[in-house]
Amino acid sequence: MRTSPYTIRLDESLKQALEYEATLDDRPPAQLAVRAIREMVKARQARRAAIEAALQEAEQGRFISSEAMSAWIDSWDTGDEGCAPQPDIHPTGE
Repeated sequence: MRTSPYTIRLDESLKQALEYEATLDDRPPAQLAVRAIREMVKARQARRAAIEAALQEAEQGRFISSEAMSAWIDSWDTGDEGCAPQPDIHPTGE
């Protein structure tokens, strides 16, 4: 993979913390910074994908009522945990 230089400004305490962590891992600070940025970008992309999927599902108009969801959550750690609820609110006509 081809790389390109990129400059960022860090406050002194963050710079020192990064350098310390890099020393512990016996890696260059830039390598740790790249890993951290990569993970942050991946997490943000996953969050956006989850939101998009939820919006597409919501457009279908089928939802789980708060009563059904609360009943399921209340069953957690009781020894008689129920199954995850299915949608019980549907578009008109279903």
